Amino acid sequence: MSLEALRARLPEHAKDLKLNLGSLAMEPVLNQQQLAGTFVASAIAARNADVTRAILAEFAPKLSPEALAAAKAAAAIMGMNNVYYRFTHLVGGDYANLPARLRMNVMAKPGVDKVDFELWSLAVSAINGCGMCMEAHEKVVLHGGLSKEAVQAAVRIAAVVHAVAGVLDAEDALAPAA
Repeated sequence: MSLEALRARLPEHAKDLKLNLGSLAMEPVLNQQQLAGTFVASAIAARNADVTRAILAEFAPKLSPEALAAAKAAAAIMGMNNVYYRFTHLVGGDYANLPARLRMNVMAKPGVDKVDFELWSLAVSAINGCGMCMEAHEKVVLHGGLSKEAVQAAVRIAAVVHAVAGVLDAEDALAPAA
């Protein structure tokens, strides 16, 4: 499935998502690796098989094997970290002072430019709703030289990809049984 086929599956009530998906695929603020990796990491985090297949078909060829692996790793590690750190933030108390005791080696050596990996981690954190992680990754991304517009672009991609996954999940759930 291509990105165009994914857009074609969106119903009329999701026309804005269809338009946003098309325009964000050509977002000029991010370089090709940042754009493609943000789409890939966001699709995996959105947890819809059709969205993941379509976005990987469109954007994986634009990434080196190392960058594709890093985008997948950002989705994987943030899937874990976002749950853990959201818990420590929301519950409070001494949990934030305890060692996490979770392996996070990929964050030290992601296989791509650190700022790109952090940008992808930020996008996934936005999907997963971890404020603590969003703040931490945004700080690193800005310190690494990316602009607030680049941060906004990555989060816009995450928001649209996540919404597309939700709409397609709902459409599948509401489809008549065959």
